[in-house]
Amino acid sequence: MRLAWRLALRDLRRGGRGLLLLALCLFLGTAALAGIGSLSASILAALEGQSRAMLGGDLQLRISQRRATVEESAVFAARGRLSETVGMRAMVQTDTGATPTLVDLKGVDNSWPLVGTFSLAPGALAARPHGRQAAIAPALADRLGLKVGDHIRIGTARLAVIGLIADEPDALGDGFSFGPRVIVDMAGLDATNAVQPGSLYESRYRLTLPPGTDAEALGNRLVARFPGAGWSERTADRAASGLRRGIAQLGQFLLLVGLAALAIAGVGVGSGVSAYLAGKTPIIATLKVLGARSRTIAAMFLIQLGLVAGAGIGGGLILGAMVPAIVAAVAGDALPVSPRLALYPVPLLSAAALGLIVGVLFALPALARARSVPAATLLRGAVARRRWPSWRVIAAMVGLLAALIALAVLTASDQILALGFVGAIAVLILALWLIGLAIRRGMAKLPRPRRPLLRMALANLHRPGAQTDRLVVALGLGFSLFVALATIDTSLSSEMTNAAPAKAPRFFAIDLQPEDTGAFRAAVLRAAPGARFEATPSLRGSIVALKGQRVADMKNLPEDAWVLRGDRTITWAATLPARNTISAGKWWPSDYRGPPLVSIEDKAAASLGLKIGDEITVAVLGVDVPARIAALRTIDWSGLGLNFAIVFSPGLIEEAPHSLLASVYSPADRDGPIAREVGAALPSVTLIRVGDVIGQIGELLGRIAFAVRAAAAVTVAAGIAVLVGAVAASARARRLDAVILKLLGGSRAQILAVQAMEYAVLGLLLAAVALAIGAGAGWYVIVQVFNLPWAPDWGVVAMTLAASIVVTLGIGVLGSLPVLNVRPALALRED
Repeated sequence: MRLAWRLALRDLRRGGRGLLLLALCLFLGTAALAGIGSLSASILAALEGQSRAMLGGDLQLRISQRRATVEESAVFAARGRLSETVGMRAMVQTDTGATPTLVDLKGVDNSWPLVGTFSLAPGALAARPHGRQAAIAPALADRLGLKVGDHIRIGTARLAVIGLIADEPDALGDGFSFGPRVIVDMAGLDATNAVQPGSLYESRYRLTLPPGTDAEALGNRLVARFPGAGWSERTADRAASGLRRGIAQLGQFLLLVGLAALAIAGVGVGSGVSAYLAGKTPIIATLKVLGARSRTIAAMFLIQLGLVAGAGIGGGLILGAMVPAIVAAVAGDALPVSPRLALYPVPLLSAAALGLIVGVLFALPALARARSVPAATLLRGAVARRRWPSWRVIAAMVGLLAALIALAVLTASDQILALGFVGAIAVLILALWLIGLAIRRGMAKLPRPRRPLLRMALANLHRPGAQTDRLVVALGLGFSLFVALATIDTSLSSEMTNAAPAKAPRFFAIDLQPEDTGAFRAAVLRAAPGARFEATPSLRGSIVALKGQRVADMKNLPEDAWVLRGDRTITWAATLPARNTISAGKWWPSDYRGPPLVSIEDKAAASLGLKIGDEITVAVLGVDVPARIAALRTIDWSGLGLNFAIVFSPGLIEEAPHSLLASVYSPADRDGPIAREVGAALPSVTLIRVGDVIGQIGELLGRIAFAVRAAAAVTVAAGIAVLVGAVAASARARRLDAVILKLLGGSRAQILAVQAMEYAVLGLLLAAVALAIGAGAGWYVIVQVFNLPWAPDWGVVAMTLAASIVVTLGIGVLGSLPVLNVRPALALRED
């Protein structure tokens, strides 16, 4: 072993530059995995550290469309310190006559916040609002040109702005916001008269508990204390669960991108190691002539590869560990929370292990070939027939592949998705390798072209020692990657640009009382003659039982069971709503007045395992309403009209206090007048401008697209490195070809033309394969992972594929330039 170390270090000092590609590929792949893992861990750690503040306490109890009764409040208060907040959407008007603006109105009691500190920006008139006072978000002040001391109007109350919100500790825990925040106390909320029977609002009661109290158990007991009342509980470890889930899903996708980068880098490792060891063939043969054992030679090169791979992996880990700090400095404002800067060993160790396994797995075949180089190679031609690895090498590769799959699956949050992804990558590499073999055999059987340069280019694809199979794997992976990224990016861009269809409503109106329908219609028509609107009953309810089993008692709910998460807006209808089609069962008669029936969106029903005839129970304002499923519906959500996942038959549910949800269809230039007319006539009605919601969705998609592009940049770099490695792997054979052609009178232009045609033929042959593979991968990411419409820009995709072929030609030609500068006499002496 000492001899192997001495030989390895001596040879590495003389000619170690050939292993730079190995180091670069492992650096890129490891850095991608380590960076993505560290960033996800740092954000989740920040959320975990702020979980009590985000929840507002140790335990939170929520209920929709009512506040706690005296008895309920007393029971809650007996368990710990209690605070109450009420949240709803409302419209803000100003004395200047500016267009009314949608806000998130939050009423707080004197005990709020129980955890964390509420603070206003310097210059505030008071520490917190009292009575007819309000604290507003800076975004609202900027939008309406408000300053401290100005007045705003919400509902029937005129409120003085006492300051701009600087820190609201439980803001993230309150969930998605449709507008800037306005905070008032309970007296101020009552003054607005915004809370009416049927209004859409949510009451939250936070508790801080004595040390040692089991918050989850207490929450379950309190909910059970008032069965059917409609209460739901949440503990600090589930604060901002939607945000956590979104971050985890995005992190899972980016982790798959990192695994793809590492797999592609692995192909580059194989090419780079093959090229390096091919150049060492004379040294290996010489050592064997001098009596060196195959084991010593293998150890020598294994030491070299280990040192270089260790440097690449180590550099990738260092960069990956720094990613949270880099992202916080560059794009911290785009993150929901600031990453918690620390060293996270689990993603780093996982990235190191995956990088090491990939490096050994892809380098092992080349090492095995180098170990078996016979001494007679010194007396033989440069091109030797490649042999299959021994069964021991194959067994080792199978073991490494199994370890790679196991580690990738165990470290993923969605293990089934990770298993399918890693399996797909393995199948893809195998399929591309088989395609490479098919191309070699097919080219050998083609008629010989009459043009000599084209004939030589095609012959290069099937001659002895040709690297066609490796080139096909490298180019196929690279092209497929570029196509997949193009389809993903253009689909996200299309969703951001075209999220609002042409026939979408301009406004949604909530908290419209049934008796105010005429006044609302008149206000809309005064502002926009010819406008139309649709209205339907609206109230909040939550599914509390499925087929007789309480949801609270169910374990391991499906990930896509969104219909069970909190309250949902529900309605009733005598006839099938527009843009809905029956997929199973049948709709009830228009005059039906029997036991409650319900229709559910078919995908939501499938996620819960529900079918026609099953019974669900929905809690509405504390009353359990059991209903039998009569129909499943497919809903066209694209029109952004009034659609509901849960629709009841008319009857018992009509007796519940409710409001109307309306959609307004009007010209775009009448938004301001409509908002002003409705605000003046019905100040308690809240208008949600569809364009604002689309803008927020577009901003979110923009952040996702940015994250995808950032992760993809590393993958693209790995893909380019693979192409470079594929060219380098065949450099020695091409060097001899060029020398022979020069001796036979070939010009530099002719030699370059032969190699350019060779890469062009391969690129064109692989274009269709890469288009199918890349488009399939992009479709899966957009439709199955992000649940978005599949809308790639095929023009951009075609340009991306064409550019990939051009880049390949460029790399091939550039890689050939050093070959052209070799003097024939010198090359023949060396070989």
